[in-house]
Amino acid sequence: MVIRFGTAARVWLVMLCVVLCGGIAGSPSRAAPYAAMVVDARSGEVLHSRNADTRLHPASLTKMMTLYIAFQAIQRGEISLDSEIRITREAAAEPPSRLGLRSGQTIRLRYLIRAAAVKSANDAATAIGIAISGSQEAFARRMNATARAMGMNDTSFVNMHGLTERGHRSTARDMTTLGRHVIYDFPQYYNLFSRRTADAGMAEVRNTNRRLLNAYDGADGIKTGYTSAAGYNLVASARRGDQRIIATVFGGTSTPARNARIAELLDMGFERAPASTRLRRPEVPGYAPGGSTVSNLIVANTQPSGSGAGRIVRRSGQVTTSLRPLSRPVATVMADSSAINNALNEALGLVEQASVAAVETQAPTTALIAGEFAPSAINITPSARPSEIILTRADIAPGAEQGVARPEVVTRISTSGGKLWGVNVGRYPSRDAAERILIQTGLTEATALQGSVQTVLARSGGYDANFMGLTRDGADLACRRLQARGTTCFMIGTE
Repeated sequence: MVIRFGTAARVWLVMLCVVLCGGIAGSPSRAAPYAAMVVDARSGEVLHSRNADTRLHPASLTKMMTLYIAFQAIQRGEISLDSEIRITREAAAEPPSRLGLRSGQTIRLRYLIRAAAVKSANDAATAIGIAISGSQEAFARRMNATARAMGMNDTSFVNMHGLTERGHRSTARDMTTLGRHVIYDFPQYYNLFSRRTADAGMAEVRNTNRRLLNAYDGADGIKTGYTSAAGYNLVASARRGDQRIIATVFGGTSTPARNARIAELLDMGFERAPASTRLRRPEVPGYAPGGSTVSNLIVANTQPSGSGAGRIVRRSGQVTTSLRPLSRPVATVMADSSAINNALNEALGLVEQASVAAVETQAPTTALIAGEFAPSAINITPSARPSEIILTRADIAPGAEQGVARPEVVTRISTSGGKLWGVNVGRYPSRDAAERILIQTGLTEATALQGSVQTVLARSGGYDANFMGLTRDGADLACRRLQARGTTCFMIGTE
């Protein structure tokens, strides 16, 4: 059967076809607005920008801030990688992408971080925020306070995962700034963003950015993002030789189109950036709690890994101060460690000699501890040993059965009250990093720290860098001088 249409009917059919076909084929034209930014990561110099200050939906680029604050909280001792986090209903109810967390279960923070960084899991990101600040609202306040401290003035966060929500906006410029902070403020964690897969405890997760990581020479991170409102977003970093470029794209129409555009922007960056330039790290933002509290239930791991045992710890109250000093940036040119060690050994020799002279004299002790080796104090002649003291076998030199004592060396110097005081200048991820900071700090404030001994103590969360062997007044003075130079520290007093 043949159906014949009149002229009017044919016109309406053509118009309907245009509307339908245009709606299908033209969907990419209704994609989110495009924005881009390219910077030389070493200097922060802008190499290209387009609509870089337009406030748009950041999608999962948001998780860079969630992870940044997690790294910050770990560094400051608020929480540890091995803290067992109890999952709330809010976190478990988040839509995909998800790790598959269940309400009431516990999981280590390190696995949540991997899931958020590699798989971009929304439930993991929410669990991180609630674990640190007690609620999504409190964590969002901390996110915004940290953003202000970084100079991200056109960003407002409402949640920790980036799903579309009223008022949750950012810009290509601000997200580039955040990416640069992630790279340089926490280099010890940055490798997370280049892992193609990761063990997230419950499952092996795959990187949402693996196509670019596999295809682009030098690419090593960092974060993808997608929602229908945002389009396909990406902040990417790549390193070739001494050059490192960060490129950001908002509003891509598909994963392949976004990756192709990022590759073009990175190529542009490598072409425009100088072959070498002085590294100017971004200034580490001050601690910005943003009204956060740590009040959710945290199961602290108190047994060796794999034991499955633990104890319940409730932490509550306003977080108002740093529990751990910030790590100081490591200078590119380090002092000769052998020369420092020789100088330290020489100083310890003087302390040892002086302490022998001070054993029988109380008055010079304070001066010796403070490093004031006055000739009159060092050259004091000790009084003779009382004849009634009976020497034990350990005090007799080998082969000297007639009671000739071995030389006695005092290696611990006592302060008033029998206490040793010191100054802690941070906790670091490795012993080498802590030792480097001790060397740098000792050179920076040699006068106030004179006579102290550099020690590195292994802790569950890293390695503490300490200057020990000071009086209480000496430690207080040294810490105040270091703080005046911008170094965060606190005093240590031990029995």
